[in-house]
Amino acid sequence: MSDELLRALDQAGVRLTGPRREIAALIAKRNGHFTAADLIADASKRRLGVGRATIFRLLDLLAEQGLVERVDLPDGRHAYVPCEPSHHHHLVCVACGAIAEVEDCGIDAVTSEASRRSGFTIESHRLELFGRCPNCRSAN
Repeated sequence: MSDELLRALDQAGVRLTGPRREIAALIAKRNGHFTAADLIADASKRRLGVGRATIFRLLDLLAEQGLVERVDLPDGRHAYVPCEPSHHHHLVCVACGAIAEVEDCGIDAVTSEASRRSGFTIESHRLELFGRCPNCRSAN
């Protein structure tokens, strides 16, 4: 995953500095969603000397490239998930943080109908569904 992130950034003309490489490696080691605070804590534990601003800037760059996507969690926090740069939606486990990507799932028909009824031209949309993954359901 780290190599994929770095390769995509390189192809986008982004300089691959040491701190960016280190942050990409931290992202690659995470399972499920993560917050900027998670990356800051990881960098601090490993004494990487990577600043908060560098982490936030890289997350913005990765989001612009479609390599991570911001997820708004039910508690109001923001998290990120590594993604393929294609349109999809997320299922998020509220217990363990696992993420599953889902394709259209019928939302395109809903947005088309909303556009037709309202007269709006819909330029983008995002759908995040929160619940418990099969592993967490069976653990209860």
